[in-house]
Amino acid sequence: MTNSTLWAERQAATPRGVGVMHPVFAKRALNAEIWDIEDNRYIDFAAGIAVTNTGHNHPRVKAAVAAQLDNFSHVCFQVTPYESYVRLAEKLNKLAPGPTPKKTIFLSTGAEAVENAVKIARAATGRPAVIAFAGGFHGRTMMGMALTGKVAPYKLGFGPFPGEVFHAPFPAPYIGIEEADSLKALHQLFKADVDPARVAAIIIEPVQGEGGFYAASPAFMQALRAICDEHGILMIVDEIQTGFARTGRMFATEYADIEPDLMTIAKAMAGGFPISGVIGKAEIMDAPAPGGLGGTYGGSPLGCAAGLAVLDVIAEEGLCERAVEIGDRIVRRCEAIRQSDTGIGDIRTLGAMTAIEMVEDGDATRPDPGRTARIVAQARQRGLLLLSCGVRGNVIRFLTPLTIGFDTLDEGLDALEAAIKASS
Repeated sequence: MTNSTLWAERQAATPRGVGVMHPVFAKRALNAEIWDIEDNRYIDFAAGIAVTNTGHNHPRVKAAVAAQLDNFSHVCFQVTPYESYVRLAEKLNKLAPGPTPKKTIFLSTGAEAVENAVKIARAATGRPAVIAFAGGFHGRTMMGMALTGKVAPYKLGFGPFPGEVFHAPFPAPYIGIEEADSLKALHQLFKADVDPARVAAIIIEPVQGEGGFYAASPAFMQALRAICDEHGILMIVDEIQTGFARTGRMFATEYADIEPDLMTIAKAMAGGFPISGVIGKAEIMDAPAPGGLGGTYGGSPLGCAAGLAVLDVIAEEGLCERAVEIGDRIVRRCEAIRQSDTGIGDIRTLGAMTAIEMVEDGDATRPDPGRTARIVAQARQRGLLLLSCGVRGNVIRFLTPLTIGFDTLDEGLDALEAAIKASS
């Protein structure tokens, strides 16, 4: 079997709406490396979109899941609960930012976590409206798409969407959106579009994922917290891509020194096994009536076992600190490349959530999505898997496993540099 043969079969058997970044089919993976069905080796700078922070097939995670499989794979927590769900919730309640007592519900996907956060916020406040940010990504369910601040490809042809969802611009100084602009627009929303007394929640990614790795500053997050407090609005922080050591802290919110009312989590929390959750202030989490929250597969036994192992690996291997070092190494290399390439317009990182923005001749107003796509393709030819993102399609994001060996990281950066040179 070859990649091209299976790609043709894939096109015949699966819908085109499932976009695929790389036409190579994974056969096996270990830590920061993937081998395809032709036994070609790739260095993984994608981590399954920030899922395998602890690397592919981490021994601790594998052992935890294998042990759970010896007991049972599924019974449904809402039918016969199990201890691992409770223990994982207890640990996350302690790790979540802020002193207020917390409670946690587990679900299956990030979009499901977002949906439930909105449900909880509406139940707790009795209000219907939600405010999100342009460029934000919150999933592909109907509410997830409504909250997502990017039309193509996520919203095309799928409307109408749930009502009373509003968007404000996300601060991104590199592309001309200052924090003051965002706050002014938010206040304008209150004047022109929605009474703040009708707003249940404001949802924000502390670092936008699909939107281009723009980070909200601590000052902006604090200002948003103050606005929420002023109007009785709940603050939902979407930590789905930023969580579990990716940014150099367990959660990126910690940089802002604020306490969210609700926080959505998923992706890296179980090292590749499907699980998500909502962590929130206990009183708010208890607002929905019994039976109002749940899901057949929510908080699966395998996901809970893997999640407990992931928390141990993050602590024991110092992955928060390692994320900072990885990000620093990537930034240093990219800065060196930029010395001779004006196409790299911006380099930004928070921990190991790192990106470069490709523009024409160093001009931030002239995005270069064409070259961005060429770099991704050239890198793959050199054995490196990259992801692009951004509302302008011109950002390359680096999401290496936090367990990547530095020799492997440097090898990947060598391939990146060669791809950038070949793409010009």
